[in-house]
Amino acid sequence: MIPVGRIEDLPEGESLRIEAGDGHAAIAVFHSEGAFYAIDDTCSHQDASLSEGWLEGCYVECPLHAALFDLRSGMPTCLPARKPVRTHAVTVVDGMLYVHPLVPAVQEEAVA
Repeated sequence: MIPVGRIEDLPEGESLRIEAGDGHAAIAVFHSEGAFYAIDDTCSHQDASLSEGWLEGCYVECPLHAALFDLRSGMPTCLPARKPVRTHAVTVVDGMLYVHPLVPAVQEEAVA
């Protein structure tokens, strides 16, 4: 569990980036439509921070090439992104926001 901060520190319509550490990628946390969402921060199309994207409802638009991702599933809804980003569970306990990151993906070694 990664503490993010108090819920009032992330106003509706805003996002922030947290460093997960321990081999995890950075995570973008969003507050939209009364709910909190967390996805991997890096766009699956190219190296851009989704926490710096444009938030509309349950979707975030990548600031680099306008790929659109569903915050609930991590699925891209348009090109150029084709691969989803991972989603992470978010909980609120006593006014504190926590992200539960998924286990980091195992890196496959290139076979020569």
